[in-house]
Amino acid sequence: MNPIAVVGPTATGKSELAITIARAVGGEVVNADALQLYRGMDIGTAKVPAAERRGVPHHLLDVLDVTETASVAAYQRDARAVIERLLAEGKVPVLTGGSGLYVQAVLDDLRFPGTDPAVRARLEAEAAEVGAAALHSRLTTLDPAAATAILPTNTRRIVRALEVIEITGQPFSANMPRPGPARYGTVMIGIDRDTEDLDRRVELRVDRMFAAGLVDEVRSLVERGLREGKTASRALGYQQVLAELDGDGDFAAAAEATKQATRRFVRRQRSWFRRDARIRWFDGADLDVAERVLSVVAQ
Repeated sequence: MNPIAVVGPTATGKSELAITIARAVGGEVVNADALQLYRGMDIGTAKVPAAERRGVPHHLLDVLDVTETASVAAYQRDARAVIERLLAEGKVPVLTGGSGLYVQAVLDDLRFPGTDPAVRARLEAEAAEVGAAALHSRLTTLDPAAATAILPTNTRRIVRALEVIEITGQPFSANMPRPGPARYGTVMIGIDRDTEDLDRRVELRVDRMFAAGLVDEVRSLVERGLREGKTASRALGYQQVLAELDGDGDFAAAAEATKQATRRFVRRQRSWFRRDARIRWFDGADLDVAERVLSVVAQ
């Protein structure tokens, strides 16, 4: 059986569905959530506890310290190695997560040009001075296709695109994947929910995270260098708690800020995945969603 990818916005029920599918097809789960790569970031990333994985092995969880910067290129290498090993062993990889670029890096021909720290530092300084919109305007002139694919507010990706153009002399879009079949013949399954329903689930999830001890988790990670981590410290929930640890200590406000930021993130995830015509979409609220997905996978 071909690999399966279960993708979609946060809080739709992907993790539980992926476990159900893996148990049904003799598979193992491969994490595609950038923040679940981090050791100790459990509550705030909604990482499924080992005791609740129903015996299904999970891969690429807890592989980075919070001081390390997650790399899409490194993830691509590691995830493909895991998937190819599982396929060689006759097992079905079930790739699941909401980090669209990470999923794309595994399943598409996504290449990663080198970097130039001096060029990047100069562009980052310029972005801080004139704003991301000004750099996005430049990108529109140099590489319209890349500018269309990158939000004008995404400073990090704008800087990266301009860096690649400068050091390679080629458009950044030349490194972007072209439409085609997913690598390994992967069956791509999307899980979404009604917007109001998903907003309620986000609110409930954040409330549960704070009740389960997210603030204490952040405090323990601060001792392990969380503030120095460029990626981990900016994670939803963690960023908001850090701000209150440094400020008034109003963690109710941190929870509300996390809910708002998560709702915005959900909209971005939905926009990202909906562009991919290869994904078959299912309603996560459907009580028979697992059976429906398995019927598609079997075909």
